[in-house]
Amino acid sequence: MILPAVRDPRLVTVRRGGSLTDEDHHLLASWAADCAEHVLELFERERPEDRRPREAVDATRAWVAGSLPMTGCRALGGHAMGAARPLRGAARFAAYAAGQAACVAHVAEHDLGAAAYAIKAVVADAGVAAGRAVRDRQRDRLPAAVRTLVLEDQGRRDAICWGVFSL
Repeated sequence: MILPAVRDPRLVTVRRGGSLTDEDHHLLASWAADCAEHVLELFERERPEDRRPREAVDATRAWVAGSLPMTGCRALGGHAMGAARPLRGAARFAAYAAGQAACVAHVAEHDLGAAAYAIKAVVADAGVAAGRAVRDRQRDRLPAAVRTLVLEDQGRRDAICWGVFSL
């Protein structure tokens, strides 16, 4: 688990006592889905018949659009992580990225899980330089409204995210 022991109230939704608006929560989920989808091929080339990680990414986007409830999105995230468990290396990390993206609907802080696992997938597949490039791509695609929040959170949680944000 790469969630912090003490949660940042800026990443807790307003209805749960934090300050994260629904709009920003949706931005985080969309960004996480983009991070995961970017590396999904690393899973699909090993397990092309297993649609669970892709379904999790699609579910994230459906939740953002309001056409899937949080519970359905979170469940599909769990199925994607189930697809990851028997695997090793890049394919495993890519499936975990998809699962984490879908779980953003439940807990916004899973956004860094999607990003970190995506970076780990690329490092496992193509090395540290490729991982840095993916990290930079992720940062370039951060929505302006949540950019500072995510970058600060990356600095705060880098150690529990395997140091991937400071490669």
